[in-house]
Amino acid sequence: MVKTLNSCQRQPSDVAVGIINRFVKFLTSPIVLSVLCFTVIGDCAIAYTAIPHESIASEKQTKTKLTQSTTTVQPKPLAPPLQGVIYYGNQISLNGRILPGAWLQRRLSAAQLTTQISDAAIRQFFGVDLLNSNSPTKQPIQWYSSATKPPILVSTLAGGYRYLDITNFAKTSEWQMQVQGNTLVISTPNAKITEINQTKESLIERVTVNLDRPTPWQINQEALVKQNQPLSDDPNNPILKPSAPTTRDWTITLNGIADPALIQRYTPPPPPPIEKIPTPAPFPENLLKQILPSNENQQNITPTPPPLIKQVQVVNNQTIIRLEIPIGLAPLVSTAPNRLIIDVRPDTLLPRAITWAPGLNWRQQYVNLGQERFPVVWLEINPRTVGLKIRPIITNSNTLEGTAPLIQTAQQQLAVAAINGGYFNRNNRLPLGAIRRDGQWLSSPILNRGAIAWNDSGQFYLGRLTLLENLITANNQKLPILTLNSGYVQSGIARYTPAWGVNYSPLTDNEIILTIQKDQITNQLPAGKVGQTNFPIPTDGYLLVLRANAVTNASILPIGSSVKIDSSTSPGEFSNYPYILGAGPLLIQNRQIVLNGKGEQFSNAFVAQKAIRSGICRTTTGNLIIAAVHNRAGGAGPTLAEHAQLMQQIGCVDALNLDGGSSTSLYLGGQLLDRFPNTAARVHNGIGIFLQPR
Repeated sequence: MVKTLNSCQRQPSDVAVGIINRFVKFLTSPIVLSVLCFTVIGDCAIAYTAIPHESIASEKQTKTKLTQSTTTVQPKPLAPPLQGVIYYGNQISLNGRILPGAWLQRRLSAAQLTTQISDAAIRQFFGVDLLNSNSPTKQPIQWYSSATKPPILVSTLAGGYRYLDITNFAKTSEWQMQVQGNTLVISTPNAKITEINQTKESLIERVTVNLDRPTPWQINQEALVKQNQPLSDDPNNPILKPSAPTTRDWTITLNGIADPALIQRYTPPPPPPIEKIPTPAPFPENLLKQILPSNENQQNITPTPPPLIKQVQVVNNQTIIRLEIPIGLAPLVSTAPNRLIIDVRPDTLLPRAITWAPGLNWRQQYVNLGQERFPVVWLEINPRTVGLKIRPIITNSNTLEGTAPLIQTAQQQLAVAAINGGYFNRNNRLPLGAIRRDGQWLSSPILNRGAIAWNDSGQFYLGRLTLLENLITANNQKLPILTLNSGYVQSGIARYTPAWGVNYSPLTDNEIILTIQKDQITNQLPAGKVGQTNFPIPTDGYLLVLRANAVTNASILPIGSSVKIDSSTSPGEFSNYPYILGAGPLLIQNRQIVLNGKGEQFSNAFVAQKAIRSGICRTTTGNLIIAAVHNRAGGAGPTLAEHAQLMQQIGCVDALNLDGGSSTSLYLGGQLLDRFPNTAARVHNGIGIFLQPR
């Protein structure tokens, strides 16, 4: 879900000019949605089995609701760090619908006022296709236009977004634009949909929508449609049994009104009335056999597939085309002059190579493994770029408990890019792996699993990581501390610091809680049942939690005694890096695939599972890649072994698997590049890319 910021700011010296320019009428040229985010989603149309609870458990997300109200008061956004900004906000009204989208207006000179919208909003809500570009300040686009001479928009990076200047389109498409508080109100001319045709070319179904003029459009992926099996032949078992979903609904929404004949043509007929029919007398068996066709003649009859277009309807001056598409296929939407083209196919990822910002390149393409083709979307980051920082990010800065959509966490922290990170427990929303930030452990590694470490000099280290902590008592006795601020619960001693939160609530029954302040035990209390009591974590110390057999150590840790912590990592190289994030398994090390799921205590089912994956790696040039791999064309996602090979093919020399499945989310400038936001689960942590303009 996208956090919407709803205020704007104007400089006093610009108030008069702002009033004069309050309502500006623009002609614009088209703008187009890169079907990437929405076409990679063809992957999401293929159901996959959930990976074990520690990594992948699908979680339904509430779709962002579009409200008609423009008066909702929400927190004021930060002013974009650009000169000349007189209005800005994170909300756009498009033909009366309120949508989340960053925008700003800048006065560059007395006679020049520019309007700029984030490339995420232009793609998602207007239907703009972002074309290949090798310049971070120029973005070619296509929107119902010729592919030979695409329009080029000037781009500007600010406050976690990449803004595209749409001012030069003001004199071509008769758009009206007006600032109302924090909202940029855009009205486009009325468009008419004159024809909708469905054809089949080779194995590809195509829907062509003819328009009298260009108009904004959006695509959405809906819930799976569950089919029912026929009535059972067994009279004792007549219950309808639901089968596995076979289709998925998609909607294409255009800002225009369809001809009434089209609406009637694609309006489903009402179901026939149910009539009471008297039960006839039974036929003699030999006569029945003569009337009914034999099973032999019916064996090769293929069921008629459902019609591709389920319905066309007009709602609030918008035409909604509902499609029912078989699992494994998805719509690839493109535009041509006054036409919208929808191709239903198994491979819908458009290849892209876009220099999005200095030191940050967006790439996507199909990568082949034998006869299989996998859609891979990735960002390649030069860590030596001036102003670029790479940081672990968590949902809540005040506690380690909590999950949220990655898109929300990234926007709140003003990251320009991000990818989901390590594993976590979906029930209690606690971390299950290493997180280290600014040289301090937020959460310890578990089970000798793979991790990546880095510093601000652009150096990386990948390996299997263990944190070795010991509690040293007053008489120099060493007691191993198994975990630090972790949701991974086991018998032994665990430690909880203020990074965990203000309080600790017992995770198992009958724990013993020791309070340590300034290296001295100041309290020792029994905890009782799970979750019944909160124990404050001292700001100048930590808590020790004794679980199961470790409670016997309470006798050698009396109140008033002094203790110390001895801490190191294995391998020792990890201790040299201020930032660490763990997940696993480790995929590649020194150009060699080193996958060992059993050695990192992943189950055999986890290793062999075919699922959507995310990963992070170092390249031969020392750059960082964060990548999402979705379902192969016409099939399921990669196994971990295939994932390792795919990471090799895009240039990785050291690579780590991150949490995957519904957690997989690749974020850039206000959008998910690899999937629809409503298909992505909430996650606990991630890796954020922060970039300040030069």
